[in-house]
Amino acid sequence: MRLVFLVMNALRPFTDHPASVGETYLEHCGMASYFGTRMIFAGFACLLHGLLPFLFVRTGSRAIAELNERMVLKRRRVPAALPDTRLPL
Repeated sequence: MRLVFLVMNALRPFTDHPASVGETYLEHCGMASYFGTRMIFAGFACLLHGLLPFLFVRTGSRAIAELNERMVLKRRRVPAALPDTRLPL
C-alpha cells in the first residue's frame, strides 16, 4: 500500500496540470508539442519577415490568433473547479 502511495505521489507532477486543463498526460504532451512547434515556425517566419518585409506578411499574426483561439476554446471546455465547502477541523 505504501508503494502505491509513493508511486502516485511521484506521478502527481506529471498529471496535476494536465488534469486541471481537462487533458491526460499524453493529450497535454501532444497539445504542448503542437503549440511549441507552431510558435517556432511562426517565430522563424517573423524573423524572415523582419529582414524581407514582403515575405510572411500575415504568418505571425495568423499563428497568434489561431493558437489563442484553440487555447481559449479548449479552456472553456473544462468545467470550473467547485469551491471547497468543507468546514475546517
